[in-house]
Amino acid sequence: MSYKLEKVELLDSKKKALKTFWANGKTSSFHYLWLRDNCPTNFHPDTKESFFDLLSVSENIHPKNVDFDNENLNIDWSEGEHRSTFSLAWLYEHAYSGDLQKDQSTSYVSWSKDFADKVPRVDYNKVISDDSALLDWMQALDKFGLTIVENMPDTEEAVSDTASRISFLRKTNFGTTFDVQSKPKPINLAYTAMALPLHTDLCNQELPPGYQFLHCLANDSEGGESIYVDSLRVMEDMRKDAPEKFQLLAETAIPFRFHDDSCDIRHHHTIINLDSFGNIIELKYNDHLADVFDMSEDIMYDFYLAYRDLMRRFKGPDYKIKLKLNAGDMAVFDNRRVMHGRDEFKPNTGRRHLRGCYVDRSEFESRLRVLAKSTSNA
Repeated sequence: MSYKLEKVELLDSKKKALKTFWANGKTSSFHYLWLRDNCPTNFHPDTKESFFDLLSVSENIHPKNVDFDNENLNIDWSEGEHRSTFSLAWLYEHAYSGDLQKDQSTSYVSWSKDFADKVPRVDYNKVISDDSALLDWMQALDKFGLTIVENMPDTEEAVSDTASRISFLRKTNFGTTFDVQSKPKPINLAYTAMALPLHTDLCNQELPPGYQFLHCLANDSEGGESIYVDSLRVMEDMRKDAPEKFQLLAETAIPFRFHDDSCDIRHHHTIINLDSFGNIIELKYNDHLADVFDMSEDIMYDFYLAYRDLMRRFKGPDYKIKLKLNAGDMAVFDNRRVMHGRDEFKPNTGRRHLRGCYVDRSEFESRLRVLAKSTSNA
């Protein structure tokens, strides 16, 4: 793409910005403080980290002179005898105003019950050995929040080997990896044969895990189907037809707690989380880890009404999909978006054993960016 400027205009002293007129007819503005803060000379050549002290210039800094050619925009500043040179391509790509204001929506695509036959499925051997296949899988996982990896080897290491293709594993009080099977004296409902209500894991943690990997080593017992609901679709619908309840759930933090003989982990979270652009980005919902509500008396009753409304929606038939995982299948899903649960199973009718682990969202997103860049440059 060609990045060329037709002209540059210095705006009035109140706006403290310059306006760029691009050859393709687009316009954008850049504030002087933003430009000085992002001067390429401010960044270490190796670490790429900024070492510039923003307080070393005044809020009234402005250009003494501006000129440009086919590749760069140059600014001589009013303070410090400093000259900045910006690549036109860099300015165009980092524009935050005018015709070039960025789309701040997420990459997520929500789904409901008809997704059951459309869940992306990938082969373990491709994911484990081919970066291009790994990228395709991760992009699908980022988009839909749920995928199935097929043909997993019958080993306890397979789940961590696959997750490690993305990044390092998140360790929790359940370990770096964990086994989901019926156990005597369980410390969690997942370690029973009971039906497991829809939930997201570890809401009691300061930062609940991002992506969860559940490798099915055996599923021969009667029952035990896995259940998934895309909370994003549920929350989108709630925001549309019950906005006041949605807002209450997005603004009011509730306590979550997990405790046993060795730990007592607690944290307050809002159930619905939005990013700074208003996009729905995550859910923290786990009714069996929710502690005693402690919000203000003024909103307690209304909060219960909103909470019950959300619970009722989660149980609705329009959102739920049910999958029977077979030995060799691994479900991978965004734990802070896609709720999971299971039907009750009968352990005396056969063995049911899933092995799991987590990779945090930040590590997942980092790997996704690096893979996308390396693949495009190949």
